[in-house]
Amino acid sequence: MNTNMTRRAFATTLGTGALAALAACGGSQTSGSGAATTSAATGTAPAGGSVSVEMVTDTGGVNDQSFNQLAWQGMKKLESENGWKVSYIESKQDSDYATNLDKAVDDGSALVWGIGFAMGEAVNTAAKQNPDVKFALIDSTNDSEASNLTGVLFKAAQPSFLVGYIAARMSQSGKVGFVGGMTSPTIQEFEYGYYAGIEYANKEKGTTVTYKGQYAESFGDAGKGKAIAQSMISDGCDVLYHAAGGTGVGMLEACNDANVYAIGVDQDQAALFPDYKTIITSALKKVDEAVVSVSNGIMDGSIKGGGNITLSAAEDAVGIAPTHDKLPDDVYNDTLALLEKIKKGEVEVPETEEQLKKFVEGLK
Repeated sequence: MNTNMTRRAFATTLGTGALAALAACGGSQTSGSGAATTSAATGTAPAGGSVSVEMVTDTGGVNDQSFNQLAWQGMKKLESENGWKVSYIESKQDSDYATNLDKAVDDGSALVWGIGFAMGEAVNTAAKQNPDVKFALIDSTNDSEASNLTGVLFKAAQPSFLVGYIAARMSQSGKVGFVGGMTSPTIQEFEYGYYAGIEYANKEKGTTVTYKGQYAESFGDAGKGKAIAQSMISDGCDVLYHAAGGTGVGMLEACNDANVYAIGVDQDQAALFPDYKTIITSALKKVDEAVVSVSNGIMDGSIKGGGNITLSAAEDAVGIAPTHDKLPDDVYNDTLALLEKIKKGEVEVPETEEQLKKFVEGLK
């Protein structure tokens, strides 16, 4: 079963949900392979008593300045608005996933979130083993048909298409780059969308901007992200985009050092990193808003579980960052117009290698 949350449901549940500068998450940590941090509820508990919600991060950690941090921002909003007790457990390595999910269950959580595609198998297994606990999963699917599990997916190719279009429009050298985290269908969707956006701009403007991509095979190695970016910059790339979590922070630093344009991901990284002066935009995935809306839906029964929810530009769940002071007005406005075409289905963004090939062929 695939459930599409309506734009009204997504927007109404969260209000404006503006993604502005987000401070790094704090909290004390306990010892163990997955360091758990619990934040006590400060608001008023809903009727029927407080709800305990816990999230388990992938190896990028809660302070990845990317989707794990955004998920935690959503959890904190559940705490402040609903009076729920929220907490997180960080995974240091893949082998921590099952253990940390078991701990979240043992903690008495009514709802357990797994954050990141790498946790898909472990969350599916945990949901089957604990039918009385509700589970939800970011960037992966319910493959087990467990009635207590909801997968939440984003059309990540759509915002990547938009920033690929921007990259091609902003490049002076005619070479742009992409730094990926771990090779996977999820991250490749970012790459394919980005490449398609570049080719769309080439067709529209009669340019010949070329593309180079490389994966770091890590979401937490800023040093490797920086080294990859430095190599691309040496090869002449003057706009770089990442979908690499904490690894991508190294790319942002390398671009700033070399005075080369950078494009962030997941949240408005220009606002998050004000000292990095070359970030021109970011591809948004509103993970924080999804965590809030889906959590509320699961707990009030409007989301039944047992399937997957796909969020896209049509639901305002993806897009580009509000910060655009470094973009020419025509580039920014043309990108917003392109976003509207995507929302209306006038431009269908490829998500797979096969779809990308057909898309590029169709531009000729």
